[in-house]
Amino acid sequence: MDRLGRQGDRVLERSERTSVTALPRAASVLAVCAHPDDESFGLGALLSAFDEDGIKTSVLCFTRGEASALGAEREDLASVRAAEFEAAARVLRVRRQRLLSYPDGALAGVDLDELVAHVRRFGSEVGADLLLAFDEGGITGHPDHIRATQAATRAADADGYPVLAWAVPDEVARALNEELGTGFLGRRREEIDLVVTVDRSRQIQAIACHRSQSAGNPVPRRRMEMTGLTEWMRWLRGGPTAQ
Repeated sequence: MDRLGRQGDRVLERSERTSVTALPRAASVLAVCAHPDDESFGLGALLSAFDEDGIKTSVLCFTRGEASALGAEREDLASVRAAEFEAAARVLRVRRQRLLSYPDGALAGVDLDELVAHVRRFGSEVGADLLLAFDEGGITGHPDHIRATQAATRAADADGYPVLAWAVPDEVARALNEELGTGFLGRRREEIDLVVTVDRSRQIQAIACHRSQSAGNPVPRRRMEMTGLTEWMRWLRGGPTAQ
């Protein structure tokens, strides 16, 4: 963990740092994701932080991740990833999780109102008063990620939820793309609303549960090294600086 913090500081000190703040108040947070592992690779430290603050967490995931190039040799990849998702949720102390079976890689073609209905229904079941999602643009531009966030924001428009989005700072995105050939989409400092200090211990354990996707995949670890013990977020709906 110390190594993660030190390497993250070296990247982020290249530009002015946003002030570290506390997590927003909530009683129940619902994370809306596209794939099994999104809740761990991307949102794991935040879900863990909310839990540590005594806030109930739940996860809604739209696909079973069967189209992933990682682990593609497995004919039963959808089942494997479903089991990995359940294991990671236990590590993150997620109170409730729901894994749907929309087609991986084709979520953008699913009727948005149908996806929104799932968010609204599960949000009501878990008593959510805050939604957590990937940033607009899906962090990496993945159409499934973008669609999941659209479903979250549309549900928020209908039911009045605030929506907090996990984001990646611009300098980290550029460094990852240059080093690993990824397609991360970063945010400038002035676009960020919250930066919080996190403990990545449970996130790292949860990532290890997704063995089919994490074995031989350097991206999650490298991203955490570059951001250190901080996570960056934006308000998409609600919040004191929402547009």
